[in-house]
Order: sequence, then structure tokens, then C-alpha cells
Amino acid sequence: MTLYPLKFKPLYKYKIWGGNKLRTELGKSFTEENIGESWEISDVKNDENEVLEGELKGFTLKQLIKKYKDAFLGTSVYNTFGNDFPLLIKFIDAKTPLSIQVHPSNEIAIERHNSFGKNEMWYVMQAEKEAELIVGFKEQITLNQFESSLENNTLLNVMHNEVVKKGDAFYIPTGYVHAIGAGVLLAEIQQTSDITYRIYDYDRIEEATGLKRELHTELAKHVIDFEVHENYKTTYSKAPNKSNTLIHSPYFKTNFIQVEGDLQKDYSTLDSFVIYICVDGSTTLQWNKNVFSLKRGETILLPAAIENILLSSDYCQLLEVYL
Repeated sequence: MTLYPLKFKPLYKYKIWGGNKLRTELGKSFTEENIGESWEISDVKNDENEVLEGELKGFTLKQLIKKYKDAFLGTSVYNTFGNDFPLLIKFIDAKTPLSIQVHPSNEIAIERHNSFGKNEMWYVMQAEKEAELIVGFKEQITLNQFESSLENNTLLNVMHNEVVKKGDAFYIPTGYVHAIGAGVLLAEIQQTSDITYRIYDYDRIEEATGLKRELHTELAKHVIDFEVHENYKTTYSKAPNKSNTLIHSPYFKTNFIQVEGDLQKDYSTLDSFVIYICVDGSTTLQWNKNVFSLKRGETILLPAAIENILLSSDYCQLLEVYL
């Protein structure tokens, strides 16, 4: 079987803070309430997406990698990660705020959990008026001051808030304390990891248990970056029909592409798979005399063996992701 551009069947995740925008805004198909996340491309154990259509329908990422190896991942990616897919792609709908949390580094995550760390980025697709994200601290504080803010229930007073709008992007490296606020719909690109240290959760009660959700403050304390950084939001160009650098990190590279008309993409010198996340509009992808469609709220993966693709659209905004 020949590799081709692959869509995957989303996995929908109940969250205490979830809403219904994944259905109403992005056209996702589910009947449950409080669905907060749509996992689009995942190799997390027991949460592996399956190919949606074509000859490879039903294959998981792990099965695809084992079968096609570097033709699927790219030689350098395969040599680094073997049969593990390095990224996790999600859409997130926060009807109410997420917990304030932090993620461990690769080194700590491997030592404590035998897992990748969780460096990630956010791209805001829709936001209610005055909706906010929390990223980092307002001013430099010490570990003792941080612990006091938890004891006094004043953590929210020391956090840095950003009012956000569609198109805002943020890189969240491990160590940054952060949270998605109420009314935000976003795309998240992260390392393949489900390790989160929950620091504060608004004293919410989980309906299924009647208990507050578990906090991980002891695990979190010694991974937090207490430095105050000048800018948290990323500035970038939106020049049409080119790959505009959005966020390039050691763990993934993301570009912003606005397609207007036809755009030929040549990946012959890129030794990696490519993922397109459609954040607005729609486009077609032409490859090997086949045409694939992609609309807002959908993702598609181009295996590394695919060297050329033609994008055609009157208007489409994509995130282009690779290693």
C-alpha cells in the first residue's frame, strides 16, 4: 500500500471545563456534553487515533510507523524517536477556565514518568470578548511566596493574564505556569505527553466522584520557571502564499500559511512528516492525481515520502507543523 495524505478519526475527551464549541464552531460529531478536547493526531498509549479513510483506514500511528518507518516519519525523525510519534495535536474548547498548571521538562518527565516532557504552543481560533489566557507571573516571586499564595488562596493575584483574540499564538515551554481561560477555542501542538501538574483548580467538584480534582503542587514546585519574561505572545507575519515562521522550537516547528489561489509546496529537502491544521476557511490538496479536502477544524498528515503538494483555495489559513 502506498502512503498518501492521512486524516485521522478524532478522539473526544470529556472535561469538567468543556463546552460545545468543538461541535458548533468546528463541526465535530459527538453527542456528549462537556467535551473539552478533540485529539486529532495522538500516539499516547490507549489514546491512539486511527486513519479515517482510504486503503490504510483503521491503522494507528504506531502501526503506520512500524510498517513504513522513515518513509512515514523521515529518516532523522525515525532515527531519533523510533516507533514513537513525537507530537500530539488537539483542539481545545474552554467553556470555563482550565486549572492553573505546569508541565515537566523532558529530563524530569523521563525520570518521574518514563514520558516525554510537554513543551506546547497555542493558536487561538476563536475567543469571547475579554477572554484571557494565563501565562507566567506578573512579577518575580520566590518559591516561598508562591507557596504562600497557595495557602492564602491568592495565586490568581500573582499570575500574568493576556486578553486574547483570534490569531494570537503563544509558546508554552515546560516550566511556564499557565491556563486557558473561559471562552477560548484554540489549537494546541505539543510533545506526545499527557503529564500535567495541576496547581490550582478553583475548588471545583468532579460530578462523577463528588470530590475536588487532585492537585500536584509538590511535584510542580521544583519544575516552575519563576522568571518574568518580557513577551509571552508571539508576533508573526501573515504574508499570503508562503510559510511564515510562527513558532520554531527544539521540539517542533510551526509556520502560518494563508492560501489565496494556488500554492505549490515542495518538501523534497525536508526530512520530516508535515501536519496541516486548518484554522480558518478551507482548501483542497492535490497529490499524485488525487484531491483531498481540508476545512476549518480538520487536520491532515503528509508522510515524509510525499515531496510535493498543491494547495488551492480562495481563502484558507493553515498551521504547518513538522520536526
